[in-house]
Formats: sequence, structure tokens, C-alpha cells
Amino acid sequence: MAIGWISLLKIVPWVDVISTAPAVVDGAKKLWDTVARKSPPAHVTSEETPASLSPEAEAATQVKSRLASIETKTSELHNQMLASSELIKSLADQNAELIKRVEANRIRLLWLSGAIGFSVAIAAISLVLVLAR
Repeated sequence: MAIGWISLLKIVPWVDVISTAPAVVDGAKKLWDTVARKSPPAHVTSEETPASLSPEAEAATQVKSRLASIETKTSELHNQMLASSELIKSLADQNAELIKRVEANRIRLLWLSGAIGFSVAIAAISLVLVLAR
């Protein structure tokens, strides 16, 4: 199972991921700013109508009712879009932070590998010197 993860991590183009992380964050922030600036549509309040209506008045009442329903749905969709764009912004920020940490760990791993290689070389030289006496 660990071999699968290692091969997967080797396949990922980390240089591209790291270089595009700021663009992803900027795009998410722009999306959030754009969506947050838009205000939800205003609701139209329906007026009370008498029980006996002419066909035209009844049709107008139905249109107003449908319009109010559509505006309510639009408002709900706008709120969902705000929540979604906030989530996207949050995920982009987390992705950028993750990329920074992965890059820091990669650099630490390179330094650690160099230190281990140096230690192995010193140990090998010491062993050769001890065995040569």
C-alpha cells in the first residue's frame, strides 16, 4: 500500500502544483469578492386581494405569487452560491498552506538525505581506516 502512495506522489508534478497554487488562491479570492458584492434580489410583498376577483386580477395574483416564489428561490440560490464560494476560498487557502508545507518538507528531506549520505560516507571511510590498520 505504501508503494502505491509513493508512486502516486512521484507522478504528481509538484513544481506545477506549487507554481499554480497562488493563482488558485487568487482566483478563489476573486470569486468570493465577486459573489459577496452581489446582493440577493429584493422580495416583492404580495397584497391581500378580495375573494371575488376578475379573471385578469386572478391571473395577476398568480403571476405575483409565482414571482414571489421565484424571488425566494433566487435568494436561496444566492445564499448557497455565497456559501459555496466561501468554501472554495477556504479550500484554496488550505491548499496553498498545504503546498507550502509540502515544499518545506521536501527541502528538509533533501537536507536530511544529504546529511545521511555524508554520515554514511564518513562511516564507510572510518570503517576502511579501522580495517586497514
